Amino acid sequence: MNVSRASVHPAEDVPTTEAANAPRVRMNDIHGMPGTPCGLAFRISQFIFAAAALSLMASASDFPSVTAFCYLVAAASLQTLWSFSLAIVDIYALLVRRSLQNYQVVSLFTIGDGITSTLTFAAACASAGITVLIDNDLGRCSENHCVQFETATGMAFICWFTTLPSFLLNFWSLASR
Repeated sequence: MNVSRASVHPAEDVPTTEAANAPRVRMNDIHGMPGTPCGLAFRISQFIFAAAALSLMASASDFPSVTAFCYLVAAASLQTLWSFSLAIVDIYALLVRRSLQNYQVVSLFTIGDGITSTLTFAAACASAGITVLIDNDLGRCSENHCVQFETATGMAFICWFTTLPSFLLNFWSLASR
């Protein structure tokens, strides 16, 4: 029987230095993930831009006459609630220094971010099409609130630009497990 013996293959003693006793850093805590300061910044910016799109669109008196604008109000409302609730969770995680790298939590965040980012993007695209129709094709901007509609649509696109990195980082974290 060919078995290695200690005399044939001696085991080396691991040197004891300060570098060997240094605390290990978790590589899973990526900037922008839930429970990190960058993740909180994403959530706050999502909330601000979604709330701005919602308030600008809702302040126009004739937005209910167009289905795409109603869809933008609904998507921005959902995005506002989602971002605000996750910002509270991120603030709590940062205050108690708790990691939110649990598989179920990251799955929930990923699915929610995927749904809200898709809805926000679709609503912004639909609203952009209607604002182009009203402004360029029909030439009726003087009769409508085109500036408010265009600004709300722009805020919805910016909200989507801040939601997409959150979704991609969470999805990448799930895929790398």
